[in-house]
Amino acid sequence: MKVLVVVPQPFFSPRGTPFSVYYRTLVTSELGHQSDVLTYGQGTDVDIPNARLIRIPAFSFLGRVKTGPSMLKLFLDVFMVVWTVGLLARNRYDVVHAHEEAVFWCRWLKPIFRFRLIYDMHSSLPQQLDNFNFTSIRFLHWIFEKLENSAIRAADTVITICPALQEHALTQTDDDAKVLLIENSIFDPVRFAVSSTKESVGPTEAAPATTNAALEAWFERRPASQVIVYAGTLEAYQGIDKLLEAFALVAKRMPQAGLLIIGGMQKQIEQYGNLAKKLGLGEQVYFSGQQSQAEAQRLIARSGVSISPRFSGTNTPLKIYHLMSTGVPLVATRIDSHTQVLTDELATLTGTSIEELAEGIAEVLRSPESARRKAALGQQWYEEHYSRNVYLSKMQKLFELVA
Repeated sequence: MKVLVVVPQPFFSPRGTPFSVYYRTLVTSELGHQSDVLTYGQGTDVDIPNARLIRIPAFSFLGRVKTGPSMLKLFLDVFMVVWTVGLLARNRYDVVHAHEEAVFWCRWLKPIFRFRLIYDMHSSLPQQLDNFNFTSIRFLHWIFEKLENSAIRAADTVITICPALQEHALTQTDDDAKVLLIENSIFDPVRFAVSSTKESVGPTEAAPATTNAALEAWFERRPASQVIVYAGTLEAYQGIDKLLEAFALVAKRMPQAGLLIIGGMQKQIEQYGNLAKKLGLGEQVYFSGQQSQAEAQRLIARSGVSISPRFSGTNTPLKIYHLMSTGVPLVATRIDSHTQVLTDELATLTGTSIEELAEGIAEVLRSPESARRKAALGQQWYEEHYSRNVYLSKMQKLFELVA
């Protein structure tokens, strides 16, 4: 098949694009399909066989495209619509694979250009408006909800990434077979194009990664088994402020414990660094800045505890699958984002208060053997239900369905 993949995000950018977009395209290629990937001008080129990257202008002078809804993304999406029409007019595509809000315009182009439409539903767009505090105008929420539900009904196939989204999609269609649950559960190393030496995003706000020597020195000052690692964005919904407050309670009882926070923009690191100082955490908390995918995975594997401190949300983040696969004890809050995948047998699940999160962390540090047994079960569960072979079979089913 010839597939047009429409990605209204910077492809590829670890700070702005879900890794899932890369893996969807990679596996599509492995299954023998040819892809044209239409995306924003910002981002770094990647090397995917049988995939051609097509970019709209970068407009870098307007700033970096950030995660979540924004006026800049609305502006860029106007150009995405124009480029989509141009590609459809010049090429014959069997399938259009529309990610997120791209489905809003692709669904109207479907009867004109007669392609099969896949809606890749990474999240509920009305919910994103709340998560990123984009707007409190209820009318806009209502519009996005109507557009999303209409797109579910118009698509030939809908990919959802977690059971909560699957349940919502099923309420909007009479054809249950067209809704597929394909979790964002693989994490191969990203292969960048030879010509791409850095991310072309214009002015950057990313915090520089600390040197390996500084990081090694921090690790050497405490037992690796007492190191808790968080890796990911530092957006407000991740609960980093509450994680720091919870760790402050743990640190009083366990002075050898350390908290390593990987990722984040410079302003975010300064904000949370100031909070850590106010909490009297000193050198017990270390902000490493952005790290490569491989380095972040190495640091997690070396630690005693991994953590996902979100306090709200329904979408299961990709990091949960990776953390399960490592065999490192995992602490996570008991919210829908986590409990759709995790159970008390696979991880240490805590309540959503700061005190409960602190107790969960302390429990793992006090009883490492019990925590490792849970982690081993989690690792086995990952292999059986979310591994690469499982992912590949689900993507195969997707293309059989739209063939």
